[in-house]
Amino acid sequence: MSYRALYERSIQERDTYWAEQAARIDWHRPFDQVCDYHQPPFAKWFVGGQTNLCHNAVDRHLAARPDQAALIAVSTETNTEEIITFAQLHVEVQRMAAILQNLGVKKGDRVLIYMPMIAQAVIAMLATVRLGAIHSVVFGGFASHALASRIDDARPTVIVSADAGSRGGKVIPYKPLLDEALRVCSHPVEHVLLVDRGLAPAEMQSPRDVDYASARAAVLDAQVPCEWVDATHPSYTLYTSGTTGKPKGVQRDTGGYAVALASSMDQIYCGKPGETFFCASDIGWVVGHSYIVYGPLITGMSTIIYEGLPIRPDAAIWWSLVEKYKVNVMFSAPTAVRVLKKQDPDCLKRHDLSSLKSLFLAGEPLDEPTAAWIGEAIGKPIVDNYWQTETGWPILSLARGVDPSLKTRLGSPGIAMPGYQVKLLDDQTGEELTGADQKGVLTIEGPLPPGCLQTVWGDDKRFVQTYWSTFHNKLVYNTFDWGIRDKDGYYFILGRTDDVINVAGHRLGTREIEEAISSHAGVAEVAVVGVADQLKGQVARAFVVARDPARVADAAGCAALEAEIMQTVDSQLGAVARPARVQFVGVLPKTRSGKLLRRAIQAVCEGRDTGDLSTIEDPSALQQLQAAATT
Repeated sequence: MSYRALYERSIQERDTYWAEQAARIDWHRPFDQVCDYHQPPFAKWFVGGQTNLCHNAVDRHLAARPDQAALIAVSTETNTEEIITFAQLHVEVQRMAAILQNLGVKKGDRVLIYMPMIAQAVIAMLATVRLGAIHSVVFGGFASHALASRIDDARPTVIVSADAGSRGGKVIPYKPLLDEALRVCSHPVEHVLLVDRGLAPAEMQSPRDVDYASARAAVLDAQVPCEWVDATHPSYTLYTSGTTGKPKGVQRDTGGYAVALASSMDQIYCGKPGETFFCASDIGWVVGHSYIVYGPLITGMSTIIYEGLPIRPDAAIWWSLVEKYKVNVMFSAPTAVRVLKKQDPDCLKRHDLSSLKSLFLAGEPLDEPTAAWIGEAIGKPIVDNYWQTETGWPILSLARGVDPSLKTRLGSPGIAMPGYQVKLLDDQTGEELTGADQKGVLTIEGPLPPGCLQTVWGDDKRFVQTYWSTFHNKLVYNTFDWGIRDKDGYYFILGRTDDVINVAGHRLGTREIEEAISSHAGVAEVAVVGVADQLKGQVARAFVVARDPARVADAAGCAALEAEIMQTVDSQLGAVARPARVQFVGVLPKTRSGKLLRRAIQAVCEGRDTGDLSTIEDPSALQQLQAAATT
């Protein structure tokens, strides 16, 4: 069957198609209904069925591949490598599950995981879903303020953390950040389970804080069966930035997610049982959830979890892992490739890459020069894919597992994947754009396919208002990305329609950054925009009106206040959200009704035409901004 025929079948014969895909996973109880969409836009997949994510990722492989590597944990920060087989993983997950049970975790409870890229982080995720509990992984680089907001929203019973992480040889203590978050948050957390790596002092607060090694020693012989849950039961929440200051908890189901990942691993990533998958992301992001942890393990592949940089100890480190562990499929982000491009080109030729079938890139738009350079450098197919935290797996890519002849087009992530009824709509009228090369808002007609978000955690109203209410005459999911489609159905992503920016694959809300900067006593007003950047895709730039103009009257004063503002953002959101520059102006460009002219600010920063500015209140504001942007 051609891919186009398979895709059309996934749309026209939706239930039949997904019932067939559902055979890729184990079911404790068969489902009664494939898709319940009687209450749009809320879709329920595989209604009546029961399964368990941990069973599908671990237990079901014990008979066929108990001694195959499941997790390969590599840290160039601590110079350690650990291989954990499926049989060993089964034992360790049960031990972790027993610890969580002893700390009061039961079905439906939340476990917040604030961890570096170590094996215990994956084990904690698997143990949580084994119990039918719901994990919420928070990226280890987030500061106390951001962590506290997620604790208050998820309301976890237990937090699993570590003494510290490490990046570029610099130890990042986690425990003080976590203690501060627990001090300022309103939700009382009963227990903190701490993995002590011996990297940083960790002051334990009894009886709240529990040492993982001691707790593990008490449950070495634990046997904890999987809790069979409804297919529609939440498996996890994952927070993503929005256009308001409050992060959104994307809520994922169990059965639909397992089916979607199993399908995508075969159709898109061409991964096979017994092979090795290397996703150089972080478990704090959706890519880590889907393609470090669940996707490869559900498929019966070995998966590499990597703590370190792509250029340390040198720029050949990734390729040395490809050679050593015979990696078959690799997944990274365009930013990382652009970093490698600046290194010694010999690093790309030092190791045997014959096992590698393809390199997949996602997280931000992949530009033609980057794709062409890495493809030629390693001599392997480069496959782009476009998706979001909300969808959990690719919206656009090339399903070469279905049709190996599908060709890449530089600059395009590809065509619509099964189940995604993608449409381009006119942003003003909401009319569908069916012609070639017409710019529109990329939308998806409901129901979203299996694996996509069920709702926003604890806030169905926000789910509907945020994603489904943009076009008054149509109930469609809004990706908030501009796109065009060529005559052959290949899509090209042109950037965001909202105020979320994409920095090195990390989604950041400009509103969140603005709120952090505004909390500094020296700031009267602030505007943050995303600006195109050759290395990171986009970076945040902040323009600030100081409360006391005298403080920024000279270069020294500007530099001092900029440093203070950067520190404020670091302390509230973490270094990942730090703007590339903070620059000072006397007034921000606004319309006469007081609306900030964000697109005009962005255009000035990128050296583009600002377009129609007939509504601007003070034309001199733009001149000030232009002067600041060029310094």
